[in-house]
Amino acid sequence: MSKGPGFFSDIGKKAKDLLTKDYSYDQKFTIATYSNAGVALTSTALKKGGLSTGDIGLQYKYNNNIIDVKVDTESNVSTTFTITEILPSTKVIASFKVPDYKSSKLDVQYSHDHATFTTTVALNQSPAVDITATLGTPSFAIGAEAGYETTLGTFVKYNAGVSVKNLDYDASIILADKGDSLRASYVHHLDNLKLNSCVAEISRRFSTNENTFTVGGSYALDPLTSVKARLSNHGKLGALLQHQLQPKSVLTLSSEFDTKALDKNPRFGLALALKP
Repeated sequence: MSKGPGFFSDIGKKAKDLLTKDYSYDQKFTIATYSNAGVALTSTALKKGGLSTGDIGLQYKYNNNIIDVKVDTESNVSTTFTITEILPSTKVIASFKVPDYKSSKLDVQYSHDHATFTTTVALNQSPAVDITATLGTPSFAIGAEAGYETTLGTFVKYNAGVSVKNLDYDASIILADKGDSLRASYVHHLDNLKLNSCVAEISRRFSTNENTFTVGGSYALDPLTSVKARLSNHGKLGALLQHQLQPKSVLTLSSEFDTKALDKNPRFGLALALKP
């Protein structure tokens, strides 16, 4: 395990990744090239519904400092600077977008062996401020998150979470949406390499008395091929097949069926990422 309790966003992340990561019902193609000088060029094409979009990205990395620029088909330019050498144990991330400059923000992250802190400030005339803090160890962590809207002069978000994990399992409980929802998840690893895992997640929204229960898992068929599946109490069944064509190139096929309405057409997705 890594040192420190991790950031607040890491609480419940393992379960979320098993149930949602790489599930896509669009067509996506990505190709990337790298140079020894730390420059990476990426091109992505995405077909969602009947619309086709894409972007071109250029990234330069030097001593863990990163400059990332992306230009999409609508002429939006997004630039991100990641700097890790300003202060010890601190990372600063500044992102800007043109012409939508109101989405620009500054993110400061601090990591310690027993605590982590993050502050995110929107870079506009009425900045919103998000703050997170996590205390604990790699095995046990407790954290909180708050969002303050300077225009309204009030807190618009506050969440709290607890995480307990070791080599065999990862469990978490998160109280979110200003206390209106509670989500608990449990991941159990079936092997030491964590290639085969099962997961269960239950969430409740108190204002509507709605409960959602989802189970899933992942299984490695061989060193290059893995499958994932998930099923919710609402009858949505998702499945995913991922095959590594070469060390960094991956083909992903995914689908979703509504078991309570089999007359409806299932959804399918294809993603291909080619990297040297």
